[in-house]
Amino acid sequence: MKVLNKENFYDEINKDKLVVVDFWAEWCMPCHMLAPVLEKLEKEFKDVEFAKLNTDENPEIAMQYGIFSIPTVLMFYKGEIVNSFVGAMPESVVRREIEKALEKVKNEGN
Repeated sequence: MKVLNKENFYDEINKDKLVVVDFWAEWCMPCHMLAPVLEKLEKEFKDVEFAKLNTDENPEIAMQYGIFSIPTVLMFYKGEIVNSFVGAMPESVVRREIEKALEKVKNEGN
């Protein structure tokens, strides 16, 4: 998973593909539970970019997107949020949310 910060965040989320961003912090136990799920799905969804942003190190970005609970996952396409969820979800739920976002992206292109 690509590590995001204020230098590269906006370039990454404005890509012409789905970008799944995990907003997390080192002290957050649910974040540590979600990370391996996202890493596994990253191998499965080859045309989706997976990235993470440490909210303690980048509070201005977290505030801009209204991140108050972590983990929060925002899914971007061309800079726009197309889906999101909050909390450590089971793999099946995370997969379904990514598939929903991909469907929105595909429909936008038609």
